[in-house]
Amino acid sequence: MTITEKDRLRILLADDHPMFCEGLVSILQSEETFEVIGQASNGIEVVRMAEELQPDVILMDVNMPGKNGIEATRDIILTSPHIGVLILTMFEDDSSVFSAMRAGARGYLLKGAQKKEIVRAINVVGSGEAIFSAVIARKMMFYFDAVLKRTSGNVLFPQLATREREVLEWIARDMSNADISRLMGLSLKTIRNHVSNILSKLHAADRTHAIMLAREAGMGGNG
Repeated sequence: MTITEKDRLRILLADDHPMFCEGLVSILQSEETFEVIGQASNGIEVVRMAEELQPDVILMDVNMPGKNGIEATRDIILTSPHIGVLILTMFEDDSSVFSAMRAGARGYLLKGAQKKEIVRAINVVGSGEAIFSAVIARKMMFYFDAVLKRTSGNVLFPQLATREREVLEWIARDMSNADISRLMGLSLKTIRNHVSNILSKLHAADRTHAIMLAREAGMGGNG
């Protein structure tokens, strides 16, 4: 089957390590459905190039000069929300992961990822979905396991399903439905349905009331 221009994912790289970029370009060029349309070496440059080139996907490092990758992601998504940002970095701390998701990134991979994992992640992000590496996914699972069982080992709000409690935790942290959708890899419609169920089960008048109830129970803290 012949691959046409419209079938290819147009990819912009943002990383200040030439050797890593060289290896990454080699991986991407081996895939006929990918097209590397530019490389940026700092956060300011990638914001400018994203606006000019309008790529489908940006592979974004976190630690870059001028403006870090999380700040750059926030700026890009603000003006071009259709662009999929996939974080590809050495940082796996909670702060970097959750900050990237809140900034609008659709995925988070570590630089040690194998070629197959990188290719799959690009395709997922390019299709508008969210994806996390196995390491990041486990980190999130452990995080939720801790925050949802804070009070003497008892599960908070037992009337809620597990997924609803996860959503409530993020609501308590002032995350919007769009933020939660990206972070959990679920559609916006699904998140809205969960929020509606949460309000009903908690007999909460509105989202603000639900936040108050969750925080009184110990949710929404720093974990």
